[in-house]
Amino acid sequence: MLHIAVCDDDHTAVEIHKKIAQKCLTESRSTGKITAYHDSDNLLYDIMEDNFFFDLILLDIEMPGNTGMEIAEKIKPSLPNVKIIFITSHIEYAIDAFELSIFRYVPKNDIEKRLYAAIQDAVKLIQLEEGKSYIIQTSSRLEKIPCKEIYYIIRDGKNASISAFGGVSKVRKSLQQVYRELDTEEFIYIDRGCIVNLIHIMQIKDGMAVLKNGESLPISRAHLQEVKAQINHYWGTHI
Repeated sequence: MLHIAVCDDDHTAVEIHKKIAQKCLTESRSTGKITAYHDSDNLLYDIMEDNFFFDLILLDIEMPGNTGMEIAEKIKPSLPNVKIIFITSHIEYAIDAFELSIFRYVPKNDIEKRLYAAIQDAVKLIQLEEGKSYIIQTSSRLEKIPCKEIYYIIRDGKNASISAFGGVSKVRKSLQQVYRELDTEEFIYIDRGCIVNLIHIMQIKDGMAVLKNGESLPISRAHLQEVKAQINHYWGTHI
C-alpha cells in the first residue's frame, strides 16, 4: 500500500490534488491511503514526532508556518526515500527544488495535466524500487538486503563489498558472481571493480556518478558512454 500526503493551505487545492492522486492510484491498480493536510506544521509534526511514513508527498511551496522548501529539507533524514512533488505558481523555485533532489516540479497553471503525469511517474518509480532482495548466506549468518537499498558494490580483494542504506556487508564472492546473482537491470558496471544501482544515481558529472547518499564514484572512460546510454534507456523504458 502506498502512503501519500497532500499539503496545501488552500482547502480547494487539497481536494483537487487528492482527486488527481486517487485517479492515478485507481488507474495504476495500486492501493493507497491519501492523508490531507491544510497546515504544514501538522504534516511536519506527524513525520518528525509521530513517525508517520509516506512514500509520496504533494507539497505547496508557499504556505504559512513551514514552507514546502523547509519541510522537504527537515524531513529528509526521517524519510530519505520519499518522493516529493512541489506545486507552485512561481517558476523560479524550480532551481531550489532541483537542489533539494525533489522528484518533480508542477506549476499551478497546468495542474490537471502535469500533476497527474507526475504522480503516475512517482507511483511507477516507487513500485519499481520495491523490487527483490540479495541474500548472503554462510554457515554462521543469513542476511537479506533489499536490492532497492543497495547503493553500490565494489571488489574488495577476494570479497565483494556491498554498500547499502543499512551499512556495508561483505560476501566472499567475485564481483561478477554477485552481479549474476542480482540478475536485475538496475545494476550496472561503471568500472571493472564497481557495480552501481542506477536507481540511486542522481547525475553524471565530470566523469563521476553522483549518488543519492552524497557519494560520488568514478566512472572509467571505457564505461562512460555505455553508462549514460544504459541510464537513458532504463528511465526511458520505466518512466
